[in-house]
Amino acid sequence: MASQIMTLVGVLLGALTSFVAASMAERARFRRTLATRWDERKLDTYIEYISCVKEEVRSARRARAEWGRGDDNSEALQEMEAAENKRSVLFEGLLLLSDDAAAEAAHVVNQRVWDVLECTRDPESFSSDVHRERRNAAIHALNTLHKAARSDLTIASERSET
Repeated sequence: MASQIMTLVGVLLGALTSFVAASMAERARFRRTLATRWDERKLDTYIEYISCVKEEVRSARRARAEWGRGDDNSEALQEMEAAENKRSVLFEGLLLLSDDAAAEAAHVVNQRVWDVLECTRDPESFSSDVHRERRNAAIHALNTLHKAARSDLTIASERSET
């Protein structure tokens, strides 16, 4: 009878061990799947936001150039304003998904873009040099956001030189 109890305890212990191991493996797989899904969403959000900012700065540059040549820049200004509205919406999604460093970098990007828009909306108050400096500052802020986004997504930032 004692050997039967020992066998039963062994079977129960084996079943319990198997259940715990399977549960832990399933939980780990679920966490990896969830992390991957959020990383994909983060990447898409970063790409959309950064692309929109670049579109906005390009439209501002075009509007400023057309104004400088004496051409009608109303179409470029409309494109710039539409991109600004889109950027504002995309920024909210970026804040929800990004880490603190990327969110802070995006705040700086917003400020630099607003500086560019200010020069573009009121070209008589700002020289072309100021507009160019502000565009360059926006590009520098975007580069900082790229680094923060790569860090958030745990993408290696080292690049091989060939």
